[in-house]
Amino acid sequence: MVERLKKEYNVEVEWRPYYLRPDTPPEGMELPEYIMKARANGSEERLRMMAEMHGMNFRSTERIYNTRIAHEATEYAREHGKANEFHHIVFRKVYSDGQDISKWDVLRAAAEEAGLDANDMQTTVDGGKYTKEVAGQVQWAQQIGVTGVPTYVINNKYAIVGAQPYEAFKNALAQIEKELKG
Repeated sequence: MVERLKKEYNVEVEWRPYYLRPDTPPEGMELPEYIMKARANGSEERLRMMAEMHGMNFRSTERIYNTRIAHEATEYAREHGKANEFHHIVFRKVYSDGQDISKWDVLRAAAEEAGLDANDMQTTVDGGKYTKEVAGQVQWAQQIGVTGVPTYVINNKYAIVGAQPYEAFKNALAQIEKELKG
């Protein structure tokens, strides 16, 4: 869907970090009861249907993963011109393959698949090069009112929250274009 928007509207997309559960320990944590109940009531069915429409598998996560190193690894990928590729691979590894992105073996495999140097990425991230950058981006997201993921921020002014259908983005972009033309 994002690729379609980029083609049809000539928009640029930058994936930025946000922690839904900043208190998640490095090893991750069990899913809270309210999430398990929501799943039992079909809360992920729309996500599953959207994934299938785009030829993707959807697999529910079994734990809450700590995503700090994945976000920092994404900054490494951004610096090396591969942020979108890396992000898509990591996304697939979580939501299609059910892999834990707090693990270096998963991130290293994603790096290699994206054409990045996995050894350099791990050494650089472990050295803390991107820790402050990611923390600043998360803080910015909190300051502008982001409370969920995904949140799409358009022109630093408009937000679309959640995994919405293509038409929601199309309508929002048409409204923004109308406002800009005044």
